[in-house]
Amino acid sequence: VSSQPFMRLFSGMNNQYTRREVFCRNTCHDLKRFWEREIGKQTYYRESEEHRLGRSALRKLREEWKQKLETKLRLRNNPEDTEKRTNVG
Repeated sequence: VSSQPFMRLFSGMNNQYTRREVFCRNTCHDLKRFWEREIGKQTYYRESEEHRLGRSALRKLREEWKQKLETKLRLRNNPEDTEKRTNVG
């Protein structure tokens, strides 16, 4: 009998969400080490996803379009302010 916990994997669509059943015939230390690794993996996946979303061009594009729409709405709602600005400059 090895010191590692016995695992059976049931494959899902994504390895990140694979269901694991653990049968441990040793100490609680093995289970603790196993779950610490699992928590570490999930933390890594979450942080890498947050990082990926932070670098996403989609967020930047949405912000640009939001600013453009706000400018158009401001111009439509207050045309007098626009005329004053063009006359001054």
